[in-house]
Amino acid sequence: MKLRLSLMVVLSLFALGSVATFAFAADKGISGKDKKFVMEAASGGLMEVKGGELAQKKGQSQEVKDFGARMVTDHGKANEELKSLAQQKNITLPEKMARHHKSMIDKVSKLSGADFDKAYMRMMVKDHTKDVAAFKKAAQEAKDPDLKAWAGKTQPILEQHLEQAKGIASKLGVDVEKVEKEGQKGAEKKQKHM
Repeated sequence: MKLRLSLMVVLSLFALGSVATFAFAADKGISGKDKKFVMEAASGGLMEVKGGELAQKKGQSQEVKDFGARMVTDHGKANEELKSLAQQKNITLPEKMARHHKSMIDKVSKLSGADFDKAYMRMMVKDHTKDVAAFKKAAQEAKDPDLKAWAGKTQPILEQHLEQAKGIASKLGVDVEKVEKEGQKGAEKKQKHM
């Protein structure tokens, strides 16, 4: 009887130790805010690639087509880097873009010619305005050092995209200042939820 009781005590302590170890390991993982940023960046990256593919096919202006090609290349690379980082952190990235990103793509995919060019570049200015703000914040405030470094490395590329998008959009007659303000409001709203 004493042997059985001792065995039960040992097994109970072992089980408690395993639970405590698991809880400690979970605490060492990526923070909730960092994970939200990763998931949003992954979805946004998918949207940028899909949008870039559309721009190459449906764009009327060569500048829009070339910008789309750059989005596919740059965001494709960033997506692969994020995927590798997420695997290291045991985070499963979404295979499909979030609803709000899909909605953006669905809207522009229905357009063609000059209408597509304007809508796509407007979307790029607005989205990159939000992205620059989110990546800047992550580069400064992310708890995970690897994520912080990746965000800091990626932010200047997004800033280049934004400047290029603003230049193209302006040539197409888009009110860039207005769109940028919309993007800033969207970024502020998003920051409150992160």
